[in-house]
Amino acid sequence: MLGAFAAAALSSQAALAQISDDVVKIGVLTDMNGPAATATGQGSVTAAQMAVDDFGGKVLGKPISVIVGDHQLKPDIGAGIARRWYDVDQVDLIVDVPVSAVGLAVQNIANDKKRMFITHSTGAADFHGKFCSPYAIQWVFDTRALAVGTAQQVVKRGGDSWFFITDDYAFGHSLERDASAVVTRTGGKVLGSVRPPFATSDLSSFILQAQASKAKIIGIAAGPPNNINEIKTAAEFGVFKGGQQMAALLALITDIHSLGLPAAQGLLLTTSFYWDMDDKTREWSKRYFAKMNRMPTMWQAGVYSSVTYYLNAIKDTGTDEPLKVAARIREKPIEDFFSRNGKLRDDNSRSHAGRGQEAGRIEISVGLLQDPGEDFRRGCVRAARSGVRDGEEVNLEKYLCRPGERRDP
Repeated sequence: MLGAFAAAALSSQAALAQISDDVVKIGVLTDMNGPAATATGQGSVTAAQMAVDDFGGKVLGKPISVIVGDHQLKPDIGAGIARRWYDVDQVDLIVDVPVSAVGLAVQNIANDKKRMFITHSTGAADFHGKFCSPYAIQWVFDTRALAVGTAQQVVKRGGDSWFFITDDYAFGHSLERDASAVVTRTGGKVLGSVRPPFATSDLSSFILQAQASKAKIIGIAAGPPNNINEIKTAAEFGVFKGGQQMAALLALITDIHSLGLPAAQGLLLTTSFYWDMDDKTREWSKRYFAKMNRMPTMWQAGVYSSVTYYLNAIKDTGTDEPLKVAARIREKPIEDFFSRNGKLRDDNSRSHAGRGQEAGRIEISVGLLQDPGEDFRRGCVRAARSGVRDGEEVNLEKYLCRPGERRDP
C-alpha cells in the first residue's frame, strides 16, 4: 500500500513538473584552448558533469544534459553561441564564461532571451552593478571582493603607494577602479597606471614604467596570462630586489603552479576557494583530482556548486522557469564545500556569511617549503577567511600545513 502511494505521489509530482522541452540542458561556455583554458576549460566541463552525475542525472524525472562551447575569448563568438543555444538548442542555463568582456556580452543575450546565466569567471563588479539582470548570477567573485581582500591588507601592512599594471579590458578596468578606491580610502596613494592589451607577448616596457614609479606596491590588475608574465618579467628586471613588491589582485592555483614557488614567494592573493581549506574542500577536490589530475581553481569548484544549487532549486519549485529558480536560490543559504553560510543577494551576486554587503574571502600568502623544489600542493600556505561583521573586521588565520609537511591529494 505504501509503495503504491509513493509511486502515485511521484507520478503526481512528475505530472505537475514544468520542465521546458522535457530536458534540463546546461551549456558550459568556456575557453577550451586559449589562455584561460587551464583555469576554466575542460575543468569547468568536468565540474558541471560531476554535479549532474551526483544529482542522479535527472531532476523531476527529466534528464539533465551538458553541452560545451568554446567562445575563444571573443565577445562576438560568445554572444553568438549563447544566442543559438537559447533560441535553437533550448539551453536552460549557461555557466562559466571566462573574461568579463565575453561574460557581459552573454549577459546581454541572457537578459534579452529571458534565460539563466551563472558566471564563475566573469569578475567585473558591473555585472551585478549597472548591468544587473534578474536572469544572470555572479557566483564566485567580483573585483570589489578581490580589491578589499588584497589591497586593504597590503595598505595596512605599510604598502601605501601603488602603481597598477592593468589589463586593458572590462575586468582589468573594474579591478583597478575598485582597488584604487580601497587604497585611497585606507590612506594610500595611487601614483599611476599602465594598460597592456590582453595576452601581450612583451611586457617589458610596462614593467619598466612601474619600476620607475618607485611605488612600494605594483598592483597586478590582470588575469592569466598577463598576470603570470608580469610577475615573471618583474623578477627578471630585479623589481623585487629593488624593494618593490607585487600584489596579485587575481591569482589562481594554476598561476602559482606556472610561476613556481621561488617567483611566487611572498605574493598575497585573494580567492573564494582553496582546495586544502578544510575536510569538505579536500574531499570534493580529491574527487575532482581523480578525473583531472590537478586541483580545481575557484572557478571550476564554483561551477559544481552553482549547478548543484540550480538543480535543487528546480526540484524545489517544480519548474525550470528562470525567475522562479533564481528566487528559490536566493531564499536558501548556500552551504557546501565551496561556500560557508553564503547567500545569493538581491543583485544576484553571491556573498559569504553575514550581511548583504559583506565580501567573504580567503587571503593566501605563498611561502616556501624547507625544500623549495617540492610541488606547490605540498607547500605551506597561510590562509585567512575575513570579512566585516557589525562594523568590525573578522580575521581567522590557520596554517593549512606546516613547513616541511607533505600533503598529497
